[in-house]
Amino acid sequence: MTVYLPATSTVGIVGSGSYLPSDIVSNSDVAERAGVTSEWIVRKTGIRERRRAAPHEATSDLATAAARAAMDDAGICERDIAWVIVATSTPDYPQPATACLVQDRIGATQAAAFDINAVCAGFVFALQTGAQLLAGISEHSEAKYALIVGADVYSRILDHSDRKTAVLFGDGAGAVVLGPARPGFGIVGTGTSTDGSLHALIGVQAGGSRHPASAGTLANGQHFFKMQGREVRDFVKERLPAAVQGVLAAHGVDPAAVRHFVPHQANGVMVGEVIPSLGLPNAQAHLPVDLHGNTGAASIPLALDQANRSGALLDGQLVLLAGFGGGMGVGTALIRWDAESPQHLPRERAAQLVGSVAR
Repeated sequence: MTVYLPATSTVGIVGSGSYLPSDIVSNSDVAERAGVTSEWIVRKTGIRERRRAAPHEATSDLATAAARAAMDDAGICERDIAWVIVATSTPDYPQPATACLVQDRIGATQAAAFDINAVCAGFVFALQTGAQLLAGISEHSEAKYALIVGADVYSRILDHSDRKTAVLFGDGAGAVVLGPARPGFGIVGTGTSTDGSLHALIGVQAGGSRHPASAGTLANGQHFFKMQGREVRDFVKERLPAAVQGVLAAHGVDPAAVRHFVPHQANGVMVGEVIPSLGLPNAQAHLPVDLHGNTGAASIPLALDQANRSGALLDGQLVLLAGFGGGMGVGTALIRWDAESPQHLPRERAAQLVGSVAR
């Protein structure tokens, strides 16, 4: 069953940011070890290169850089943030939450911080959570924004001889700031669903309480990310169109009104094959997967930030986000883009709008 949540207040995306490591990894760098060719990778995935985190970089480092970029874009400071939510399936540590490290590094000392792990669907799940938290915020709270980050470093958990995974993934982070939007703008509604009976399609077998780390789990390669590619493709082809059509119907939106589609960048060829079945005749699909690869929970906010900074997203246009990932889960979010949110207004008018939304 899909859970649909309508917008309960005027909360929208008021800033975006992203971060990609400097190390560019081409297809030729990964092809031979995976037993394929560069041409095979392009033909099967549409990917030409991806980024790899430096040895000193962990997920929190990428997340912090993206978070700061989003805060700068939103024109807010650390004191304005009430929540820091990080979507990741490659945390720095099993505990504490990676969001706690990000909170500390950006200096948001008053913010509550926690992680969400819905694998590659995690960003949309985190966005939904942050929007609902802001909808219930007290008018007396000085902090009225939520920082939502998607970040992953999959290069640390890949078996580089496994062509099902080694050629797909890259490292990166993307972030948005949620805050007051003009009436009629911002998040229109969301939809999330999970089919736990398919949990075995994607995952890392060892390192948790079921199979604690041991010499045996290391020797057996159980700490590597594994994926049943054909079954995952079937899941996406069946569930993504239903999720898109469902969220539009639930929130009374004409599919022809959607102008931008930002999906999880799982595999460019696979997503390209699915797009015609979504029924979005006027939507521009944003697919920078050819240069990023699959960056897990970072892929949607990375693509969204690029679209935002390029000027592609115009005021009042409908943007549809769609994530899918291990679990198996699907998350969708409809946003009426607010290009004139408070950070773009004069300080006095911005203060009035923030206050009216909080009330």
